[in-house]
Amino acid sequence: MLDTIVRFFQEGGPFMYPIAIVLALGLAITLERFFYLSAMRRRNRIAFEQGILPLLRKRDYQRAMKAATNSDSAIASIIGAGIGRLLSNSRREDIECAMEEGLMEVLPRLEKRTQYLATLANIATLLGLLGTIIGLIAAFTAVAAADPSQKASLLSESISVAMNTTAFGLMSAIPLLMFHAVLQTRTNEIVDSFEMAGVKLLNMVSDSGSTPVAGSAARPSAA
Repeated sequence: MLDTIVRFFQEGGPFMYPIAIVLALGLAITLERFFYLSAMRRRNRIAFEQGILPLLRKRDYQRAMKAATNSDSAIASIIGAGIGRLLSNSRREDIECAMEEGLMEVLPRLEKRTQYLATLANIATLLGLLGTIIGLIAAFTAVAAADPSQKASLLSESISVAMNTTAFGLMSAIPLLMFHAVLQTRTNEIVDSFEMAGVKLLNMVSDSGSTPVAGSAARPSAA
């Protein structure tokens, strides 16, 4: 199996190497993004469900703000922005805008480098096609000067070798596109969790009909 892979790679010509570099770069981005998004989702779940949410249910917004400030998770910064507006007696619309602003600050970190995977997949495909075209040009050039009795076999062998780059380009592009879709789905799930947490905060504020002020957990005032 290993010998077949090595022979396939060697017979593909010089364009196999840039395709391999593109594939390696895409795999590196995939692994980095996968571990980053997995760690972020875990930190967000712990910070919100075990730290901030119980305090919000108790209407203890001062301690919830402190918990959000002490956490390094992305969801804590978003919810913390909303709680900060809540503590300053802001309207529901102002609280929502503050959390949207926090989301816009976090979103670029979530989507960082993920879009490169689609670009790298296209590059791998195009490099494979380019290598095949150049290989076919070289094959026909060699056949033109070959002995007539050997032209058929020489041409078939040359075309087979030239098609290896297209095959390798597609073999690299298809997994990269799949990885891009998986990472994009994970990113959307995290963004949805941010929005769900924000809606929970807004609903709690609306249900309580109160806005806390400094020095107290929750004192009735204008919503």
